[in-house]
Amino acid sequence: MSGGDGRRTCEFQLLRYVPDAVRNEYVHIGVILREQGSHAPAEVRFTRDWRRVRCLDPEADTALLEGMESELRKRFQEEPEGKLMRLLDESLSLSVQITAPKAYLAESLPAGMEELMRLYVEPPPRERVPRLRGRAAIQATMRGEFERAGVWDLLRKHIAASDYTRAGDPLRIDVGYRPNGVSHPTDRDPSAGAPLIRMFHAVSLEPGVEMAKVLAFSAAGLRAGVERVEKAQLELTAVIEPAAKVGATDDEPERLEMYRFGVETMEEHQIRVLTTSDMGRVAETARRELRV
Repeated sequence: MSGGDGRRTCEFQLLRYVPDAVRNEYVHIGVILREQGSHAPAEVRFTRDWRRVRCLDPEADTALLEGMESELRKRFQEEPEGKLMRLLDESLSLSVQITAPKAYLAESLPAGMEELMRLYVEPPPRERVPRLRGRAAIQATMRGEFERAGVWDLLRKHIAASDYTRAGDPLRIDVGYRPNGVSHPTDRDPSAGAPLIRMFHAVSLEPGVEMAKVLAFSAAGLRAGVERVEKAQLELTAVIEPAAKVGATDDEPERLEMYRFGVETMEEHQIRVLTTSDMGRVAETARRELRV
């Protein structure tokens, strides 16, 4: 349906994070936008910058919130919209609320989504929000590159290591996927061996080498579990900051030694180590392997 000036007649709803229902403080985290009279599924987008959420609630489970976006997008594709909206009202987490629909005129759904995100969700340029650092910064880069390649919604996210190791293992690998028709080790010849699964985990060496040691400790059990459960070889990749970003330079020999120790510790346990600068190439490989 179009307005008199050619704009599309739409309606939108905001998703807000409310950590404490009593205090009723909230941060808008996403937008749902649909065109009235259209059978096309609604558009949904969450913020890519969780700093405002962390300012409101330092203990916020942003991984769960990110997973909610992919789940909503999938359900919009599969469910009749009226039924879905009722399900949303009933099933959203107590800490995530949905606002009543509001009318909106948009030149197009993508343009409307950009404007609504700018108006309601993303922090204004002058707002002082702490800069992303450490794992959060690496994760944001990973997600951005996978999204640009069009594969983010196809990836497994927050993969529980306990599915492959043993109950109680708290480690969750950030993302992973099984390449379509690709086998290990050549990645090209389907007869070359067992199927391959790629997993990627953000490991910040800014605070020290503890994250690297945890992943190195877990690698063998995770690899054996993937082979047992998935009947596949695991390629585990740690994504780290470039050395210069954490001050690991010749001018800071102690930090450089620590950085090298973290990298070498992971590589000794058969973990491939890449930096955020490599993520564009990694995402393009995923696009090809997932045949997007």
